[in-house]
Formats: sequence, C-alpha cells, structure tokens
Amino acid sequence: MKLRDLAEKLGRELRGDGDVEVAGVGPLDGADASELSFVRSDAWAHLLATTRAAAVVVPEGVDTGARPSIVSPNPGLDFARAVSILLPPHRPAAGVHPTACVDPQAEVDSSASIGPLCSVGAGARIGPRSVLHAGVHVYPGVRIGADSTLHAGCVVREHTEIGDRVTLQPAVAVGGDGFGYAIDAQGGLQKVPQVGRVVIEDDVEIGAHTTVDRATLGVTRVRRGAKIDNLVMIAHNCDVGEDCVVVAQSGVAGSTKLGRGAILMAQVGVAGHLTIGERAFLAARSGVHRDIDAGARVFGAPPMEERRWHRVMSALGRLPEALRRLRAVEKRLGIGLAADPGEKP
Repeated sequence: MKLRDLAEKLGRELRGDGDVEVAGVGPLDGADASELSFVRSDAWAHLLATTRAAAVVVPEGVDTGARPSIVSPNPGLDFARAVSILLPPHRPAAGVHPTACVDPQAEVDSSASIGPLCSVGAGARIGPRSVLHAGVHVYPGVRIGADSTLHAGCVVREHTEIGDRVTLQPAVAVGGDGFGYAIDAQGGLQKVPQVGRVVIEDDVEIGAHTTVDRATLGVTRVRRGAKIDNLVMIAHNCDVGEDCVVVAQSGVAGSTKLGRGAILMAQVGVAGHLTIGERAFLAARSGVHRDIDAGARVFGAPPMEERRWHRVMSALGRLPEALRRLRAVEKRLGIGLAADPGEKP
C-alpha cells in the first residue's frame, strides 16, 4: 500500500514521499525497507537515525529528516490502526467443517465459520461472521453475536450470552460452575448448585486460559470493552465494569464489582463481595480485602495509598540499621532484649 493511501485511511498528515510502498510492520530497530514503524515519544526519536523502516508514524515535533512519515497525536494508537489495515487477521471461510457436530436445533448464521471438531449444542445461536476455531465447544442455549471469534479449545457452557466483536483467546472457559459449597452437620462439603449464567458484552477480549464462572444465582457479567489477560480467574456473580483491564494471573473472588475503567495489574488478588471504584488502579501483586475508592491508586498487601506504600518500602530497607541502633541504646540503658537470631552484631 502506498503511504499516502494509508495516511488517508488513518486521517492523518503525511510528510515526505507518499509513493513509498509499505507492505508490513516492524520495530524501529528491526524493520526492513518495506515496513512501517513508529516512534511513541521523543525518548525513542534517536532510533530514527539507524532504522531501515520505509516510513514511520511519529508524534508532532519529531523530525524524521528525509524519511517519509505520518504525523499523529497518538502514534501508538494510529500504528495499531495501521497494522489492522496492512495485516488484517485471517478469517476462515464461512460454513461448517465436516468434522464439526452441530445439533439440528442450533442456529448457525450462513456467514459464520465452524471449524474442525467443534460442537454446537441444541438451541445455541451463532451470529453473522462469527468464527469458532478448531475444538471449540458451545453448550446448549448459548448465544454468540456477530463478528466474534472463539479461538481453539474454548469452552462456553450452557446459556452463556456473548455479544458482538468479542474475542476469546485459546482455551478460555466461560460458564463453569462457581466455587460454592455448604458445610453439612457432619462437617462435610456439599456442592451448592450453580444455576446462574454468564453475560459477556460487546467488544470484550479475554486472554488464553482465563476462566469466567457462572453465577450461583443471577449473572456473572463482563461489561462492554473490558480487556482480560491470560490466566485470570473471574468468580461467580462478579461484575467487571466497562473498559476494565485485568492483567495476567489476577483473581477476583465472588460477587465483587469492578467499576468502569478500573485497572488490576498482574497477580492482583481481590477478596469477595467488594467494590473497586471507577478508574481505580491496583498495582501488581496487591492483595485487596476492602473496598477501594474511585480513582484511588493502591499498592501492596494490605493495600496502601501509593505515596504511603513508597514510604513503607523505603522504611523497610532501613529497619536493620534502626534495630541495630535500638539494641545499642537498650544495652546502654540496661533494658536490652536478646538479639534476634538472624540479627548481625
């Protein structure tokens, strides 16, 4: 594609030779002479001197010399848009693979694609242009909207509702039983039937090997635009707000609500029956056992406001020396306690 055509599709300013052909994309330090790259900010502009890229997407004010460029207020976003234009994802042909098993009572749109060894249960509906890759299993009564993609090995259990333009990466499990047990008179564990369902709204993406459990009663809901990374656990009756981000290896316990735009970084654990406010930020490996206010930034376990957490971490590094000095004072006063076994003199 000519660079001028790409700039026109992006609606951005072109600088330099618009007849340059771009056929792919690459990083600044690895792109070849047929590829487009980008500069996110001034901090990376020095790489323009050595890159072989045919053209670059740059922010305002970055001088690319003779190298053709597309000027953008948000180079990262516009580069992502350019990737989608230059390298659109492969879409399998419409139709049902001969090895797939589709129940006669299921409804599969004629433009949908059902891959090898898939199964689609009775009463399930697969919407226009949606794709089920190899080995996807859709239980009875599931609803999948238009333009959604379920990658290989996904399992969607009964009565789950999936909206439009949803992407499930490989081996996502949606609608498995919530983890609910009652203790009987003998102290044994009796399973509590999980008879609710899961609703995944439009424009959601869920990463590989993530699980979203069905509600005990009612609905577990992932709202429009939420992005969930790999290896995440969303428990029964949770409500994940619009445009939330949940990063890898995080777990959200039952009946917790994540407000719109909340961000959970990697390995965050959130206890059950809590509310995480809109636009709250939970730093990696935070352990949260209380409600978090809208817009708050918390770190650690127990969760602390960001500035306090930094002070605590700084103080921890000074504890050994502080203890040594305290022991010395106690010894002079004759009130000293025995030193800790691991404490150096």
